[in-house]
Amino acid sequence: MGGGEVEVDVGSKSGNNAVDRGVHVWIFAETTQELLIKQSHNRPGLWDLTASAPIPHSHSSLVTARKELKKQLGLTLPKDAFELVYVFNEDGDEKNTKKESIDVYLVTTIDPIPLEAFTLQEKQVSAVKYLSYDEYKGLLAKQDSRQHAQLFDIIENRYVNMIYTDAKIEGVIHMIQKSKFPYSLCFPYYNIYHFSYQLRNGMGGGEVEVDVGSKSGNNAVDRGVHVWIFAETTQELLIKQSHNRPGLWDLTASAPIPHSHSSLVTARKELKKQLGLTLPKDAFELVYVFNEDGDEKNTKKESIDVYLVTTIDPIPLEAFTLQEKQVSAVKYLSYDEYKGLLAKQDSRQHAQLFDIIENRYKENTEARSSTLQKQLSRYAPISLNAELAGLTDSDKEALVFVVKAAAVIDEIFYLQSWYSNPSLRDWLKEHADESELNKLKWSYYLINKSPWSSLDDGTAFLTTADSEIRLLSNATKPVKGWKGLEYRAAFPLPKPLGANFYPADMDKTEFETWKENLEKDQQKEATGFFSVIKRHSELLLASETSDSNNKESYDHDLYIVPYSAEYKSLLTKAADLLHKAADITQTPSLKRLLHSKADAFLSNDYYESDMAWMDLNSKLEVTIGPYETYEDKLFGYKASFEAFVGIRDDIATSQLKLFGDNLQLLEQNLPLDDVYKSKDVNAAPIRVIQLIYNAGDVKGPQIVAFNLPNDERIVKDRGTAMVMLKNVSEAKFERILQPIAEHCVAKELQEFVDFESYFTHTICHECVHGIGPHSITLPNGQKSTVRLELQEYHSAMEEAKADIVGLWALRFLISKGLLSESLLKSMYVSFLAGCFRSVRFGLEEAHGKGQALIFNWLYEKGAFFPHSQDTVSVDFSKTESAVESLSREILTTQAKGDKAAAGSLLQKYGVISEPLKLALQKLENVQVPVDIAPNFPVAKKILQ
Repeated sequence: MGGGEVEVDVGSKSGNNAVDRGVHVWIFAETTQELLIKQSHNRPGLWDLTASAPIPHSHSSLVTARKELKKQLGLTLPKDAFELVYVFNEDGDEKNTKKESIDVYLVTTIDPIPLEAFTLQEKQVSAVKYLSYDEYKGLLAKQDSRQHAQLFDIIENRYVNMIYTDAKIEGVIHMIQKSKFPYSLCFPYYNIYHFSYQLRNGMGGGEVEVDVGSKSGNNAVDRGVHVWIFAETTQELLIKQSHNRPGLWDLTASAPIPHSHSSLVTARKELKKQLGLTLPKDAFELVYVFNEDGDEKNTKKESIDVYLVTTIDPIPLEAFTLQEKQVSAVKYLSYDEYKGLLAKQDSRQHAQLFDIIENRYKENTEARSSTLQKQLSRYAPISLNAELAGLTDSDKEALVFVVKAAAVIDEIFYLQSWYSNPSLRDWLKEHADESELNKLKWSYYLINKSPWSSLDDGTAFLTTADSEIRLLSNATKPVKGWKGLEYRAAFPLPKPLGANFYPADMDKTEFETWKENLEKDQQKEATGFFSVIKRHSELLLASETSDSNNKESYDHDLYIVPYSAEYKSLLTKAADLLHKAADITQTPSLKRLLHSKADAFLSNDYYESDMAWMDLNSKLEVTIGPYETYEDKLFGYKASFEAFVGIRDDIATSQLKLFGDNLQLLEQNLPLDDVYKSKDVNAAPIRVIQLIYNAGDVKGPQIVAFNLPNDERIVKDRGTAMVMLKNVSEAKFERILQPIAEHCVAKELQEFVDFESYFTHTICHECVHGIGPHSITLPNGQKSTVRLELQEYHSAMEEAKADIVGLWALRFLISKGLLSESLLKSMYVSFLAGCFRSVRFGLEEAHGKGQALIFNWLYEKGAFFPHSQDTVSVDFSKTESAVESLSREILTTQAKGDKAAAGSLLQKYGVISEPLKLALQKLENVQVPVDIAPNFPVAKKILQ
């Protein structure tokens, strides 16, 4: 290094118009202010940074950094020794448009590591030595050192200017016994900044100071959490005072989100660290996310997750254990006073919180009861019964155990919807008789099976203020005469896209990054139907074993849990009941189904049981297990548990053989390029039943049929089977579709609305689920499925496909003389009335969004057009071409696995357009029910 040249090499590039990702690792000795550098055999005389490497496709950034230090220098370090200080991005030059993205890590040791402690990589690394930070900086100043400028600024601010004193205060010194040198336990530098929203001591004429502290880096996002504790009975917020800001008061807790933690884990840890509060995750309600752009000087953006913890009474101040040298005092301040003080400042971050509290606790009981009554009136109560005389005595006896097993499936679905959902249900039921409002809450909850309204795009009709009160006796220090902390079990106002299948604070980017570093079989399980995704950090918090040794046991926070383990106790109970039913029945195919399904609950392998369901030939019809993925709106990967129990209608079933027998003919003639068509579509069995019980994912609007299984392997090998719920269809036609037609369909066409055409299209809808693209080959030759490629768009696109291609299929079968010409007009008119029915389910529901897409497409093409008195008519001369063009559009998008095209199509057409808005308003004014709310006398008697 005497007059030496410094060379930094991040490896070769390959290809164009993409990004090369790599890691740089620096080792810095704190006491001597020196950086460790190395010399390579193939670059004699030149010295380089500690370690660098490209990131392999199969590894994550942090894993690569750890492996390279081990490989190049023989250093085995835990992940908490690595601080991701920044990410350096550089565009390619004119010769090579490949971009570079380099994750720069800093390992801070207390003293220099003895050089003899290293094991240098043979034929690669020839020597290592330490060089003072100042000397290295001086040498690089003569060169283009943009990649290193941020590192030197960080070290200088940390150790020279002392700006980031928290880095020294918070860094815990650990000793690695094997290597015998200490290092600082670190956290990501780019999140080192303070959130403080402070009130001057005494609060008299209180001044509010907002300080976001220093930031580093550009064009990125600083993520943090705010936690507020609110006492319900006194309407007070807990605030704190810090030692380093005497006289100023702050919100309950705030912190940056470390690179290794999630939002919720950070919130829980900070309350524990700052105030000595140990709270479970269901105490934290994510009320909103505040996003703020950077200013002209600094383009760094802020994203703050704001959590609310609702206690019943204020926590005694002596119950807190305040963080030494950080928190000096806590106290409660009334919500109104806090709001008034902040009103004098820019309080955009708090405006939403105050609105939420005000709406939650100052709402008029009478007005709320009226709103719930209107929501309930959208459902027409109806009893669904069936004649059991056709069942054998053994099947009647087996039915008792099947219904009880289905009731257990109901329990699982409540849990799949949200982790505190079962306790919310029990609380509402327990208090339903205390007031008229409570009775309405309970009644509407029973329909939706969650606090979110299915007909209102998942908008919450309850709040955390309505939920269960729980008591924690050991959340704080014990206080004499105080029984403990009572809090409301929380749930978020917006329905979580991932339900309870994924961590509530996980986003798609985190999942995809984690998934890319898994082995192929693990990737398949992660995106499969029958697993949930959880966090190690939450598990450690729950078990209170979050020490450094445990942290080292995993490379990523996310992990996979199969359904058989996640719901083990409930599935064991359901399996036992199904085995008992199977032992009783004398029907061979039903016996096989029940035993195999019970086994699947415990093995997590549903292939054999789904095959047994395909072969079912029984008067007692049973469908039970995890099937549809509508509840997973994040990816559409995870299956919800559901159950349907009915009595087969033999006469109606025999009449429908035509549709199942002609699936291959329909496949061959689909409006789709031949290259995408399947050559071996199997005939689909169709079974018509009278429903006597359903459970699980049957919330809100009721389905009239289903087509299963969804396992692409079975669809490819055997096809699918359809089950039609005839008594449900009849109830919907009589109570809903006919009244809709009277108000929204042109008067001269209303005679064409009949049950036969409505039910026939429903059959065709289910048949079409079994044809068209399922397992596909992508343009790059990779094998995949439509579900995996379209992700969250899959459900709506698949329902739209079944509806529009179902219309095409009916027209095709009529043209071949297989169906009567008399259906031609009635099927289009009945479908038009059905569009108005389905969009009332809301655009968050797959069927509703799919129908909106179809209606708006046909309206744009002139097949549907406005008529007198705000009704809609049908131009029969344009229907065929419009139906065929949309069928081709959807089928081709699925065949190509084109997620962007699917998103674009749904964004443009899957909306409530003006004609739909007019129809919906009219139906609301005349109070036509949106759907039915069934009750099941037979099952009720069994379960009682």
